[in-house]
Amino acid sequence: VQLQASGGGLVQAGDSLRLSCVVSGGTFSSYAMGWFRQAPGKEREFVAAISRSGGITYYGDPVKGRFTISRDNAKNTVHLQMNSLKPEDTAVYYCATKSPAPGYYSDYARYTNWGQGTLVTVSS
Repeated sequence: VQLQASGGGLVQAGDSLRLSCVVSGGTFSSYAMGWFRQAPGKEREFVAAISRSGGITYYGDPVKGRFTISRDNAKNTVHLQMNSLKPEDTAVYYCATKSPAPGYYSDYARYTNWGQGTLVTVSS
């Protein structure tokens, strides 16, 4: 299974970005998907997750109300719409497929395949 994330860039505070992650080599609709981020010198942080059908979504507290995760199973793609960006959102953003085994969506150890990451930089 391969994941290719894209859409990162340099923006100003208050701007929006849309990240995309295309999954290949597996059955996309069988995976719950997640986005995590990691800023320099910090631990990897849960951002958002979405169930296999897209009917259930989860968000980390820092992004609730500003970010929206969605998926298109016909296109093997998961998106992360990021609005009202803040400098503290600056990080490398990773998409990942979640193991079917039970476990919290926010636990990165439950995710088995990871993309290469896309850098988001928000200037003040």
